[in-house]
Amino acid sequence: MVNMSGNDEAVIVEELTRRFDDFVAVDRVSFSIERGEVFGFLGPNGAGKSTTIRMLAGLLLPSEGRATVAGLDVAEQTAEVRQQIGYMPQLFSLYADLTVYENLDLYGGLYGLDAGEITSRIDELSELLSLEDSLGKLTDSLSTGWRQRAALACAIMHQPPIIFLDEPTAGVDQRARQRFWDLITDLAAEGTTVLVTTHLMEEAEYCTRLGLISGGRLIAMDTPDELRKKLEGLMYSTTPNERPHEALELLLGEDWVCQATLSGARVRVQVAEDVDDVPDRIRKALEQAEIDAGPVDQVRPSIEDVFVALVSEEQEEEELV
Repeated sequence: MVNMSGNDEAVIVEELTRRFDDFVAVDRVSFSIERGEVFGFLGPNGAGKSTTIRMLAGLLLPSEGRATVAGLDVAEQTAEVRQQIGYMPQLFSLYADLTVYENLDLYGGLYGLDAGEITSRIDELSELLSLEDSLGKLTDSLSTGWRQRAALACAIMHQPPIIFLDEPTAGVDQRARQRFWDLITDLAAEGTTVLVTTHLMEEAEYCTRLGLISGGRLIAMDTPDELRKKLEGLMYSTTPNERPHEALELLLGEDWVCQATLSGARVRVQVAEDVDDVPDRIRKALEQAEIDAGPVDQVRPSIEDVFVALVSEEQEEEELV
């Protein structure tokens, strides 16, 4: 293994850009990740998350900019980078016609482990990921959640200091998702650096810091709590007694409302700064259509609220240019 660079940054990204002909998939993205950090790259599908992670894994060359992983240049030291990382792509890189054990044995060999190291490591990972009952099964026969665990085991066979996980919990249920994040947290506690991409806003809470990406651009980066502070005191929630879609449209038409979204029958409203008597304003706005707003409460901003607000600000700025 190559030693990590002397500073505390496991990953450094500077103005990283990737073009596909005239399409800019990643647009001058810059960020850094500290050792032992769980850094979340959060954004909708098509935002540029997977393209960024593929560049960092040495699978795709940048069009412009520079990135180092474990002190190694991803464009010039690709082979060395791959020895320092574990990479779990969005589509599991397991061989369907091999058992879980055979996949682990194969990956161990590819990473240069000898037979004794492979056996020892498979035993360790089987216990860590509760794979004992799955080792003899074909990976194609496993549920998505168990294939996910097997794929993670393959990615960390060689005990890499840095792990890249691309949408690792896509397609699994809430229980399996929670277990997977528990494993990620445990790995980080042991000093492993984790970069995880996701479009699931609720997963933001598991991350040390977040980079919010939209349209290939990094629009914000901070801890979840600091990001939420951007909307502190500006979010309200109401559950109208009927016609929630109409209530949403009515509130979106008010000039003191910045954003409004619907979650089930509940309407979440972001108001402009320095707006007074918000509950009364909401009730009166809905009374025009004879809709009872019900209780109106100030609520804690979610990461999704922050993301929607920031994307809206970006769009408004672009319209002014």
